[in-house]
Amino acid sequence: MTEVGGIAADQLASYVERIERLEEEKANLMADIKEVYGEAKALGYDVKILRQIIRLRKIEDHERSEQEQILEVYKRALGMS
Repeated sequence: MTEVGGIAADQLASYVERIERLEEEKANLMADIKEVYGEAKALGYDVKILRQIIRLRKIEDHERSEQEQILEVYKRALGMS
């Protein structure tokens, strides 16, 4: 293992290469996701709403319920409901 300035160069290079591969995979996945959204949009689905639904599904039920309750309170306070 080669050290430069107290840094294991081989190990550092390995991390950089792994990150680069993962970034490439991420870019490919993002392109695939964009394509799926495009397909949904072509069939008349609202992509903005789909993104919101996906975001909501990542939240635990009790947490989502709590957020929705707080949102309703804020909307009432602002005369929006």
